[in-house]
Amino acid sequence: MATVHLWVQIIGKIRLKAMPWLNHSWHVTLYVTPKGLSTGTMPYAYGVFEIEFNFLHHILTITTSKGIQQDVGLYSRTVSDFYTEVFAKLKQAGIDITIHGAPNEIETAIPFEKDIVHKTYDKEQMRNFWQALVQVHNVFTRFRAGFRGKCSPVHFFWGAFDLAVTRFSGETAPLHSGGAPNMPLHVMQEAYSHEVSSCGFWPGNDAFSHAAFYAYCYPTPEGFSEQPVKPAEAFYSKEMGEFFLAYDVVRNAANPEETLMQFLNSTYEAAAVAGGWDRSGLECDLSAFKQSSTI
Repeated sequence: MATVHLWVQIIGKIRLKAMPWLNHSWHVTLYVTPKGLSTGTMPYAYGVFEIEFNFLHHILTITTSKGIQQDVGLYSRTVSDFYTEVFAKLKQAGIDITIHGAPNEIETAIPFEKDIVHKTYDKEQMRNFWQALVQVHNVFTRFRAGFRGKCSPVHFFWGAFDLAVTRFSGETAPLHSGGAPNMPLHVMQEAYSHEVSSCGFWPGNDAFSHAAFYAYCYPTPEGFSEQPVKPAEAFYSKEMGEFFLAYDVVRNAANPEETLMQFLNSTYEAAAVAGGWDRSGLECDLSAFKQSSTI
């Protein structure tokens, strides 16, 4: 999956350059679709365009509002080869764009154009990962609906390769000290300019092979780690400063969706209680709308 992570970074950086800046870097993210992961609509000189990873048929598709479509095959190939073809196809589609040509949030940042190390694509693995994203996306979307305060979309960050949703208390936060590899400090500080409670799904990497759900808050209030969370298998990592729940615990549960919702709700409550959030002003009860037949 390391190769695909780098491919996704290339496409994410195209979105970063094509879009105007949105708060907390929300303009750079990708979105889960019925086929895979998409940039959504982006502007260019002649209209709009979209780039989508199709993990059903294993192609990357570039589509423009001028009726042009360019396809790039997804198979075992080097990052360098993928990078070169993507930008050749963009040029053929009339899209003139350049990106910072090296990865972010990765320790060893080999420039894309020179990366002949990463070259593995496993069709079944990527199809399974995308299917997991689809299921997680639906639960995250339901969780997001219970909050009337500022909240991010459910979106995929290509830096760390995770699906996330973030709630905001409305209060400003201390300047973040940074720490992510190959990530400018000012970007981290803007991303964490206000108090947040964030949760997400991460598939793991070469150093940590287990997929997991995570939940953290910034800044971390005193007593956050001691708050009760569910289900029983969830735990707090002092090293990471986050709560975790193994993906396999959710996958093997009698009711995976409700097990995940327990984790999302209880870890948010841990942040809100420890951080003194205005819960009555930020949370909402949608039960009346679920039962209504007049709208």
